[in-house]
Amino acid sequence: MALRTAGSVLVVFLWSVAVVLGQYGWSVTYTTQSICALKGSTVDLSCSYTYPRGHKVTTTFWFTKIDALENDVNLRDDPDYKGHVTYRSDKNKDCTLKITDLRLSYSAEYTFRFITDQEGGKYSGYPGVTLSVTDLQVKVTTTWWSTTLTCSTTCTLTGNSTYIWYRNSKIVQAASSPSYSVYFKTEDSFYCAVKGINSPAVSVRAQSYFHVTYTHQRICTLKGSSVNISCFYTYPSGHTVSETNWYIKGKLHEAPQILSLGYGGRVEYLGNMQSDSTLRITDLREEDSAEYKIRFRTDQTNWEPTFPGTTLTVTGLQVKVTPATVTEGQTVILTCSTTCTLTDNPNPTYIWYKNGHVTTQSNSLFLKPVSSEDAGRYSCAVEGHEDLYSPEETLTVTYGPKNTSVSVSPSGEIVEGSSVTLTCSSDANPPVDKYTWYKKNVASPKASGQSYSITNIISEDRGEYYCEAQNGRGSMNSTALMIIVAEKQTSVLTAAVGITVVVLVLILCLPCFMWFRRSIGGSDVTADTQSVHPDPNSDTYTALNMKTRSPEYDTLANVRDSSSDTVPQIDAEPSDYEN
Repeated sequence: MALRTAGSVLVVFLWSVAVVLGQYGWSVTYTTQSICALKGSTVDLSCSYTYPRGHKVTTTFWFTKIDALENDVNLRDDPDYKGHVTYRSDKNKDCTLKITDLRLSYSAEYTFRFITDQEGGKYSGYPGVTLSVTDLQVKVTTTWWSTTLTCSTTCTLTGNSTYIWYRNSKIVQAASSPSYSVYFKTEDSFYCAVKGINSPAVSVRAQSYFHVTYTHQRICTLKGSSVNISCFYTYPSGHTVSETNWYIKGKLHEAPQILSLGYGGRVEYLGNMQSDSTLRITDLREEDSAEYKIRFRTDQTNWEPTFPGTTLTVTGLQVKVTPATVTEGQTVILTCSTTCTLTDNPNPTYIWYKNGHVTTQSNSLFLKPVSSEDAGRYSCAVEGHEDLYSPEETLTVTYGPKNTSVSVSPSGEIVEGSSVTLTCSSDANPPVDKYTWYKKNVASPKASGQSYSITNIISEDRGEYYCEAQNGRGSMNSTALMIIVAEKQTSVLTAAVGITVVVLVLILCLPCFMWFRRSIGGSDVTADTQSVHPDPNSDTYTALNMKTRSPEYDTLANVRDSSSDTVPQIDAEPSDYEN
């Protein structure tokens, strides 16, 4: 019979009925309340459900976790189960969950939930189905006459399990019990299987009684932490162990590398060195990942087992952001992952850091909805190893323009003929790639670019101005900025100087003007002359010489006699005056 590969699957599907009853017609019925299945196998968790009339089911899903907002996490949305779960639902209200390639971390309580189109139409079938995932281990019991091998699990496998035993990769016992006794003289390799799921191999040497058992076949631990790789060994009576060495396999065609005491300052041997030994490695590095084995020398022989030792995998932590590119308002999930399942903590709780500061403690970090304030550098650490955090992963949140505003330079009063520059600023990611300037109540834009300059301002430039900032995520207008244009004012000093100049010019021109008028008046004195009598209380009178054919007046002059009691005479033709 050919050896079946470890990729074969074990399907556990029971029809023993366990019912979860609800009230008023709501219920979920599971086929079984607990299942124990092997790591690497496939399991079906089945149920059916009922609900009152008038409802229509819109959503069905299974969950094991609740997020930070106390929402049930759909297994199909859980990154830990990606590619491992399949739902089956039909008109008969059948709800079956299929999980393939089971991992030890899948041990949990699985609950079915459905939602209808009516308000309050939600129901979860508590308690759910408890799934325990276990692997196979071979335990060796040696007596003076034989060695017994037992294929063990951490829980009792659900269903009827058939065990198959292999000796040096060949079947030696099929359809048997979990135990197998051997009688032979040479060392051989043994392992067991249950329908294709294989246990790690162990090496047994009967009658010689040389045997070694490693506490773990595989260990996964964090980079920077410490690890203990332990084993127990037996040998024939009468022997005394004289030397014990741990070593790792070298590269192809290279000799094994012995881990001497104090190797690299990170290796230490613990134990009594007669029946048990522990290799302790501190400050683990990823290059420490290897297969570790022990060999010991007695006072009578040098014995080295040929079967596998303990495979150590050193993993770092990594933050994964889903989706990788996010816009403000969307939902973002940050998960902390390792390359293997941690041996001492298969279901760890993670500590989350943002920009170097602790933010929360949860398996995953849900940002729902994400905002620009959530952008930053995120890292994670396993609870209990807070100093061993992951490299930082930057969360970039894109968003449209916000806080858009306009500033003016120079500030202060704006007068006709001056110039100003308007500048638009806005917070956006990606940065604003287009600025457009508008004047209120004017349909067409005035300009483009982050700055807008208005030169040689006139009164028509007064009004309200605003800018529009735009990037690939949206646009936003600023509040309007009012520009008031003041008329240009002449200073008092300038006005006074101008008036003074005008007065001086008039004073200088007045004698010339009078001379010119007299010259014209003396050659054309034909007009009637009217006698103007002086005021009796005054010794001064005024004479007006008027042309008879012109609207202009002759020069006005004041005449004063040297004698106060003599009235001056004005020469004139007698015909020009009336008695």
